[in-house]
Amino acid sequence: MFNQPQGGNEMPRFAGTPTMMRLPAAESAQGLDAAFVGVPLDIGTSNRSGTRYGPRQIRQESVMIRPYNMATGAAPFERLQVADLGDVATNPYNLADSVRRIEQAYDAIVQHGCVPLTLAATIR
Repeated sequence: MFNQPQGGNEMPRFAGTPTMMRLPAAESAQGLDAAFVGVPLDIGTSNRSGTRYGPRQIRQESVMIRPYNMATGAAPFERLQVADLGDVATNPYNLADSVRRIEQAYDAIVQHGCVPLTLAATIR
């Protein structure tokens, strides 16, 4: 049985654990085909903070996404085991250390044959 997003009849969309598309949270990528992972980072932008909140906001907005596309019939959760791994623990004061932490987190994900699906933001 594959993980399925939690439906609005099971839990109101404004409640529950704030994961991407209301999928289950996971501690590890083991056994997953793909996993959402947040990269909350804005240390590389001077006087333009805010992108660190990108993964949180993307998850918040994703509660309205359906588990399948009604127009195309695409239903990825019927064939893929997907979960939300949470955010990489970046260092808000050291960009080089943050990059190292991100690389380590992604190495741990791909070693299980899991495809990371990154949640991040940018300043325009």
